[in-house]
Amino acid sequence: MPYKSLRDFIERLESSGRLVRVTEPVSTVLEMTEIQTRLLAEGGPAVIFEKPIRADGTMSPYPVLVNLFGTVERVAWGMDREPHELREVGETLAFLKQPEPPGGFREAWAMLPLVRTVMAMKPKTVGSAPVHEVVLTGDQIDLADLPIQSCWPGEPAPLITWPLVVTKGPGDGREDSFNLGIYRMQVTGKNTTLMRWLKHRGGAQHYRRWAAEKREPLPAAVVLGADPGTILAAVTPVPDTLSEYQFAGLLRGQKVELVDCKTVPLKVPAQAEIVLEGYVSLDDFGDEGPYGDHTGYYNSVEPFPVFTVTAITRRRNPIYLSTFTGRPPDEPSVLGEALNEVFIPLLVQQFPEIVDFWLPPEGCSYRIAVVSMKKAYPGHAKRVMMGVWSFLRQFMYTKWVIVVDDDINARDWKDVMWAISTRMDPVRDVTLIEGTPIDYLDFASPESGLGGKVGLDATNKWPPETKREWGTQIRMEQKVIDRVSSMWDRLGLSGSGKSIWK
Repeated sequence: MPYKSLRDFIERLESSGRLVRVTEPVSTVLEMTEIQTRLLAEGGPAVIFEKPIRADGTMSPYPVLVNLFGTVERVAWGMDREPHELREVGETLAFLKQPEPPGGFREAWAMLPLVRTVMAMKPKTVGSAPVHEVVLTGDQIDLADLPIQSCWPGEPAPLITWPLVVTKGPGDGREDSFNLGIYRMQVTGKNTTLMRWLKHRGGAQHYRRWAAEKREPLPAAVVLGADPGTILAAVTPVPDTLSEYQFAGLLRGQKVELVDCKTVPLKVPAQAEIVLEGYVSLDDFGDEGPYGDHTGYYNSVEPFPVFTVTAITRRRNPIYLSTFTGRPPDEPSVLGEALNEVFIPLLVQQFPEIVDFWLPPEGCSYRIAVVSMKKAYPGHAKRVMMGVWSFLRQFMYTKWVIVVDDDINARDWKDVMWAISTRMDPVRDVTLIEGTPIDYLDFASPESGLGGKVGLDATNKWPPETKREWGTQIRMEQKVIDRVSSMWDRLGLSGSGKSIWK
């Protein structure tokens, strides 16, 4: 069933035992983070804190929803799928990104339903909406009314952690159409925050182009609590031919309903819980941070533009969506694990030799990638490394790419370490690249935002990659394997007795 709103999704989670309501008072300052870390470590449920205590000690009238996407199952459910169906989402994206010409009339006819569905999922605008049940402007605006989390000790101010930021660039081209991105926001006053967006993200690119052509600040709208399909569309590699709103409709199987903002020329989901409307300054900046980040460290203090709120619109009794970031596991790492399945068809479309692709959660969502491939010629592994770094912008910050043969399980560190230790020479098979874009939060890089990458070729070596005779891999005779498997139940031994051989 399509989830028209966050509330529809909450109802599904609660009815299936995946969401718990906490009636005990819990502070937004640190306590919620500590609770979430324990839930994430054990695949625990989403939680609604019914009595959140704000920093000033008062109880907020708005409940706080956390750990919404704390398991791969809930991410898949948010896309109206089951976990084993996530790769189908990637296959659809691969087709939309670069469709192959049909091989004949029959294939063309088979493609039509998907094409028609995509075209039918363009969002529609409505005249009234639940998110406009309450409209606050001028002196009525006070961000302190919201139960905004303070996640880690020593942080300078509360942090809006799940904002879905809507922007539009200065032109009419595809690059300037609506963009949805998630950029954390440090609260700096009753009606101001900082807008922390990295330079390669869609909102920051809108901002850069806007500043080159306009003198007035960039309009922006911040959605706090949209339907799950719209939230997840903002973190999915949507093709340039689609808007995130249209892709959200495709995920949901139902058009997204949008409503015009009250004070800025933008459209937001009509069923949202809370929206902050306003403008991002072109010349007013503030120091952001330090905040705990997905690396497990506090980030450096850096300047980001000021966002001034011109209106808060909301439901009468809104739910505030929140999260935290820290060393994995956290929600971003779980999202990365789920989206890993979406990335695979996109990579395989471009590089059919890729068998599997894995972003280990311990690698902070994207900093390490392991790729298994069907090697076809000398130097092939290096081509795949370059492809991973260049094909999707999600991997421009990936520091380590480890390439293994297709007989290695890319998701099993024991298998990968065996390949590295037996199929690699530390000098010949390491590719180092200097002066590449790096996440500025990465303190290991020599310059902020600029650092190195390394590729490890842990594949079997072919001439002229090696002049030595390559070893023959040990494997038990198949007839012995079969014989022991057939007698296992009669041996009275513990364990499954499953053969180790592939």
